[in-house]
Amino acid sequence: MARRNEAAGAPEAGKAAAERPASRRGDADLSRSDILDVATQEFAAHGLSGARVDAIAERTRTSKRMIYYHFGSKEGLYLAVLEKAYQAIRDVEDALNLANLDPETAIRVLIGSTFDYDEAHPEFVRLVAIENIHRAEHMARSETIARLNVSVIDALTAILERGRKEGTFRAAISAVDLHMMISAFCFFRVSNRHTFGTIFARDLGEHGTRARHRQMIQDAVVAYLKHG
Repeated sequence: MARRNEAAGAPEAGKAAAERPASRRGDADLSRSDILDVATQEFAAHGLSGARVDAIAERTRTSKRMIYYHFGSKEGLYLAVLEKAYQAIRDVEDALNLANLDPETAIRVLIGSTFDYDEAHPEFVRLVAIENIHRAEHMARSETIARLNVSVIDALTAILERGRKEGTFRAAISAVDLHMMISAFCFFRVSNRHTFGTIFARDLGEHGTRARHRQMIQDAVVAYLKHG
């Protein structure tokens, strides 16, 4: 009888054993994601030099040893945060379905998405500003970031080509320059919000101002593309 019970339980035991590694992988992925979320806030608030791995460990209820196990070093964690940040904005852009929109609408949608994303994610803007202070030395080591940013240039290239073919756009601008034009305005509003707002007594986060600026950059870029 004991043998029959053991035999009956064997498949269940085997199933449990098979599931344990997957569960551990899931726990590890969750832990890594939690660490990246908290590290994003820590690096955005304090920069690379000022951020404390101890603080990240405490807030994620893990240990410095575990953080170093996942990311190798503080610099490795910082680079992983940058990679995740760029992945997030590129994922939003990829979901816009720009290829199925007419060229002008596609440009307006992409500008609106960039504007809204920067507005809603000031930590992304701060991380990019911090990496510029470091002359992009960490980003330059990342093949992931280089690969991720190809997608937005490819999307803009396709929109420009369609717009020129249809006669909607006339400006001889490259996709990279167009991306810089869009990014510059959207980024500046967030990165310089406090200094600009203090100098000119303007609240750039006020709803009416925000809506006006969003429309303004869309209209300005489209006008340039049409008549440039």
